Amino acid sequence: MEIFKIIGVGLLTCVISIIIKQIKPEFNIIILLCGGIIILFMVLDQLRTVFDYFLTIFSKTNIDYSLFVSVLKVLGVGYLTEFANSICVDSGSASIGEKILIAGKIIIFCLALPIVTNLIDLIIEMLP
Repeated sequence: MEIFKIIGVGLLTCVISIIIKQIKPEFNIIILLCGGIIILFMVLDQLRTVFDYFLTIFSKTNIDYSLFVSVLKVLGVGYLTEFANSICVDSGSASIGEKILIAGKIIIFCLALPIVTNLIDLIIEMLP
């Protein structure tokens, strides 16, 4: 199972991080970033499956393709900001991580506006 590989990489990254932090603390952030990127690449195949499901849903419902792109952007911004926040927290810069999260939420709100607008239009069309 893929999750055991991911857990293994995560635990190995943590152990290496603890060791490196004692020897060369300035390299700790690089270790954490590399471990996170390796895990991200490991789940890219599952993300492809999710994208295929979204494409199927959007093709069956005849919803505008631009909404699909908006949903993907919202998901991408959400995951990337959470990833960046975790790296900031791990490196001892939790306040910067919080600001990244706030910026991500604002960007997600802006990206979600077309989705909400389309949903409202759809509801209005259904009303008699």
